[in-house]
Amino acid sequence: MTASGSRSVDELTSWGADWRALRVVVLGLGVTGFSVADTLVELGSDVLVVAASAKEEQKQLVDVIGATYLEHDLASVPDEVVTLGPELVVVSPGFHPDNPVLVWAAERGIPIWGDIELAWRVRDKVTPAAEWVLVTGTNGKTTTTQLATHLLEADGRRVAAVGNIGIPVLDAVRYPAGFDVLVVELSSYQLHWLGQTPNGTLSPWASVCLNVADDHLDWHGSREGYAAAKAKVYTNTRVAAVYNRADEATLRMVEDAEVIDGCRAIGFGLDAPGPSDFGVVDGILCDRAFLAERATTALELSTREELVSSGLGAPHLIADVLAAAALVRSFGVEPVVIRQGLQTFRLDEHRTEVVAEFADIIWIDDSKATNPHAAAASLRAHQSVVWIVGGLLKGVDVNDLVRVQSGRLTAAILIGEDREALRRAFERHAPELPVFEVDTDDTKEVMPTAVRLSAAVAKAGDVVLLAPAAASMDQFTDYADRGRRFAEAVREYLGGAADDDDSPSAPR
Repeated sequence: MTASGSRSVDELTSWGADWRALRVVVLGLGVTGFSVADTLVELGSDVLVVAASAKEEQKQLVDVIGATYLEHDLASVPDEVVTLGPELVVVSPGFHPDNPVLVWAAERGIPIWGDIELAWRVRDKVTPAAEWVLVTGTNGKTTTTQLATHLLEADGRRVAAVGNIGIPVLDAVRYPAGFDVLVVELSSYQLHWLGQTPNGTLSPWASVCLNVADDHLDWHGSREGYAAAKAKVYTNTRVAAVYNRADEATLRMVEDAEVIDGCRAIGFGLDAPGPSDFGVVDGILCDRAFLAERATTALELSTREELVSSGLGAPHLIADVLAAAALVRSFGVEPVVIRQGLQTFRLDEHRTEVVAEFADIIWIDDSKATNPHAAAASLRAHQSVVWIVGGLLKGVDVNDLVRVQSGRLTAAILIGEDREALRRAFERHAPELPVFEVDTDDTKEVMPTAVRLSAAVAKAGDVVLLAPAAASMDQFTDYADRGRRFAEAVREYLGGAADDDDSPSAPR
């Protein structure tokens, strides 16, 4: 299928290619969908945006840019899509591959891209085009993306965090001033749609898959499908393919990846590093990869003690630091710049964020721990925990999580829609542990109730930890809403406690 009789869609690999009158269907009208439509219209394409719903302002903006909007439930293929006869479909992240429009397009050989594919093809609008660094993993990808961005910025580079966080990647490639580096966080959904055509496959400067654990199995259909999507991050990497020595799956991905000749495999981990690795020796974070004498010498990047003072002292966060350091060292960022940059970095809200300390009890918001792997990492950072857990489990088994972590728990407070699976796991693996359920359907009451139950069982030395191991959309807008409501409930509860407590540790 061609756009003008002689032009193959697969040949559209630059901003200067002939995109004019290309008939394109864009699925979804969130931030990503709009950036896709806006880019394609600027290129001269004929764009139909199809979404089940959208805000009125978004609909109006589609009209303003010169695209066409169609509201349709997408349970079937809209007649307007068939009439258009699209030469390309660009899908927003999250659309399942069995969506009727996508199945219809695939059956007819119509190329299906994500926004990342389109952005790579038109990345040369501003020259020289930015180098790309790709970051994925079940957990830690946002922190690692932000760390790498912060450290590159500290080195004087023009850099932006894009993709699954930050600004849409298409907005970044069209930014008139341009960037030196784009650090692209990629979800498994975005990776799924990569590599559909041979000429469009990305070729990043560096890439990393931080870890792989069961997540989004309901979307990908199996753990093998999920891992296969994550593995695409390494394809055609040119300089550094960074992997986690503690996660054999990521090593296998690098070993199996088709990378560019000369690309190096760089391992990171919390143990002593070998040559071509990053790691930790006697509390010192070391680089044994990017130096000539790596067989006998290491470069010091930071220390555990320094990272603790920056809020990065938990083991899973130190791993993220090492991964980010490996990525930026591939650009030649000096160790002193990394050390200084780490001291000024601050974690996002809802990522191991201390909400309050009162009566020798610490209340921590890690609402961003939306799967068992992330929750396990959060739990391992503490010795005695009242655990607030639950939400939408997305088809993931929680038995191993409960079995392994039950020894550090004082009590568990169950929230969310999938409480029954959690309850059975605790009955099986920790039958003596006090377990309480928040059974209200009122979103406003979920966290106040969870906080009251937690306060009733927490004792001096405990951490009350919101690390739900589950998605939030059953009861909250998103993980940030869940975290905010937890923090508000904690402060309200402890504010009342402080009224009756004149101790110096009472919150003011």
